[in-house]
Formats: sequence, C-alpha cells, structure tokens
Amino acid sequence: MSDTRKLTKMALLIALCCVSAYISFPLPFTPAMVTASTLVFCLIAFMLPPKETFIALCVYVLIGAVGLPVFAGGIGGLGKILGPTGGFIWSYPIAYTLLSVCKGKKHSFFTYFWRSVVITIPITYIFGMIGGMIVTGINFEAALVGYALPFIPGDIMKCAMAAWLGTKAAKLNI
Repeated sequence: MSDTRKLTKMALLIALCCVSAYISFPLPFTPAMVTASTLVFCLIAFMLPPKETFIALCVYVLIGAVGLPVFAGGIGGLGKILGPTGGFIWSYPIAYTLLSVCKGKKHSFFTYFWRSVVITIPITYIFGMIGGMIVTGINFEAALVGYALPFIPGDIMKCAMAAWLGTKAAKLNI
C-alpha cells in the first residue's frame, strides 16, 4: 500500500474518531459518557496495522490535548485529559494498539469480537477507574460502579458492531 493511501486512511479514521465523540450522552451518576468512539477505536485496530493504529490514536489524543473539541461530548483540552475521565483517553493508544497486535491474520467476526471484548474493555476500564480514583478521590467500589459496570453492555454491543464492520472492510480490502 502506498504511503499516500496509508496516510489518507489514517486521516479518515482519525476524522471518524472526532465525529464519533459527538455521538454521546451523559449518565446522571458518573462523569463518564456513553459514546460511539469505542466502536470507531475498535474499527481502527481492525483496519490498520499496530504501528499505524498507535500513531492514529496518539494523533487523536494530541488533537484533543491542544484544545480541539474531539473528546466525548465535544470537549478538548488538557483539563479533559487530566480530569476525572482522562484515564480513559490515556488508555486508547495502548488498548487499541494491543488489539491491533492481537487481531490475528484470520478476519472472522468471532475472532475480532472476542478479542476486542477481552482486550480493550478491561484495559480501558482499568485506566478510566484509576484516573477517576486519582482525580476524584473515590474508592475502588465507587469507581467500579461509576466508571465500568454501567458501560459493559453497550461496549460489548459496540465491539460486536466493530467486529462486523471490520470483517466486511477486510473482505473488501479497504
């Protein structure tokens, strides 16, 4: 694949990350939001090799860090990254690059789905909970209830949708 095509693909997927963050809604008992970004991050891991996945997600985090409103709810800036939900943001390059490394050569829905659930959800929640505990001073149980448990069903569904889209993209060689 040419460098121009790789860069264009990465840029389009980063733009999709930015747009997906606006598809979000808050929950009344937590600072974390339900967002479509999880689906897009998994899709990036399925469509790009690990190095490009890492670069794309680091660029996304940097774009938000400098203040562009690309994080959940249309927010950006260092305050978001260092705030109660910043741990989630720090996890993205790590969790989804690891998914890209572990996705395997076989492009099957089950493989993509299972690996995305087993790899990305625990890593993202651990980072999110630790960040929330550090910033807000809550205990582990409160972090588990506010930063992880309510999001598990939705994230599993988003992993399933990403696995389905990822297998379709792989078959079309996109």
